[in-house]
Amino acid sequence: MSKFKDIIQSEEELEQLAGRPGELANNKVIAALDHNCRQFIALSPLVFISTSDAGGECDCSPRGDAPGFAYILDDQHLILPERPGNRRYDSLRNLLTNPHIGLIFVIPGLEETLRINGRGYVIRDMDLMERMSAQGKVPAAGIGIEVEECYIHCAKALKRSKLWQPDSWPARESLPDPASIIAEHAGRLRLSTREVRASLTESYEKRLY
Repeated sequence: MSKFKDIIQSEEELEQLAGRPGELANNKVIAALDHNCRQFIALSPLVFISTSDAGGECDCSPRGDAPGFAYILDDQHLILPERPGNRRYDSLRNLLTNPHIGLIFVIPGLEETLRINGRGYVIRDMDLMERMSAQGKVPAAGIGIEVEECYIHCAKALKRSKLWQPDSWPARESLPDPASIIAEHAGRLRLSTREVRASLTESYEKRLY
């Protein structure tokens, strides 16, 4: 039984609560990568990608590398190289059954972000993979994206979060310990925090590419 009692269930209710978008918001969406989008992507070292499987189960995952790592093929197509990760391949598995994909590109210091929606495919065209080699390594596969929508997302979320303001960041010693969290979440494996930390360090130092 849901803990939530007052649930909005129609667009009409939503619009009564939040109002309708203004003319600028309604008209800022374009259907191709123009020179503005290309410049934004060229300066972005990080993108968050959202996918879902055939049943609608969702996943959001980051992809990052040197600025410009996302390769723009033409006005309608771009490619994200698939660098070594945890081998779960959640995003790729989703795309095998549901090609819909959403992306948010981020540039450090800039509070607006670039949103792109379209269709994604797991590709391994070697001529394209070779163009995205890094540290002497050619990715075995990538995510090819057919662009359907592009638009700038306003800065309110990043302004409220003060993401790029170092004086608002928590003290280093107060940050969560990822190794400890993983050890606890994977408790049935009976790995110590030290063992998990060593595994993470080895992965970060030897298997980034």
